[in-house]
Amino acid sequence: MNRQAQGVVMLLLGGAILKASLTDMYLRYVKAGLQPFLIGAGALLVLAAVMTLWYDIRHGSAVDTECAEHPEPVGAAVGGRDLGRPGDDHRAGTDQGHGGHGHSGRDGDHGHGHREPRVGWLLIAPVLGLLLVAPPALGSYAAGQAGSALSAQQVSDFPALPDGDPAEISVLDYATRAIFDKGLSIGERRVRVTGFLSDNPEGGQLLTRMILSCCAADARPIKVGMNGSVPTGLPADSWVEITGQYTDQQGTDPVNGDSIPFIEVLEWRPVQAPAEQYE
Repeated sequence: MNRQAQGVVMLLLGGAILKASLTDMYLRYVKAGLQPFLIGAGALLVLAAVMTLWYDIRHGSAVDTECAEHPEPVGAAVGGRDLGRPGDDHRAGTDQGHGGHGHSGRDGDHGHGHREPRVGWLLIAPVLGLLLVAPPALGSYAAGQAGSALSAQQVSDFPALPDGDPAEISVLDYATRAIFDKGLSIGERRVRVTGFLSDNPEGGQLLTRMILSCCAADARPIKVGMNGSVPTGLPADSWVEITGQYTDQQGTDPVNGDSIPFIEVLEWRPVQAPAEQYE
């Protein structure tokens, strides 16, 4: 792959990273705290691409100038034959008559360099895909393929719930309090959580939220079962806001056997997916 292709690929990749990191798109791939690093990486790629293309253009101009100032002398081999020397035709014929190849041995001395394979430009295709197509955040399908991540949480004492009625908490916060604290830090208070619906293999739907350690590659689901006035008539991946209370009911995740806490739903309403869909 020549320098021009490398420069174009780096330029497009750097532009795609900058486009994603300067909008909410990057939240579909990594945690919010990594935005400054993405901006820096994109800027460095763009700078490296510009320098690569500038060098290639400058270097190519210098080679063209040198070729113009020092043209090939008369008698240079063209098509394997020396055109400027008397008797060349005779010698070439004699050489060929004896199984020789004329001046073919010198073709490489006066020929131009080999062209780079054009297949290298196909590397631009995935970069253009990143620029033109924005894949959605992980949803119910990914949640259904992975077990609940609660077993990986290291939990100690829980702080008091935030003020307000209902208290606004995350799906992860509710699930860890329900499993590891047996709901003691929740008590009789009402809580409000937001997540998307995913199908429960054992029937019904689960309130789900994906959590990240670093990026979407390590995403794992937090699943909460629902009883009471549960959402109805909504397909998987629909986002809902649930107001409910703690219940000691638990289920078992069929994927990895971990416990799934439940919430007693008092009321619910559909909502738009938030810009930051991961917890």
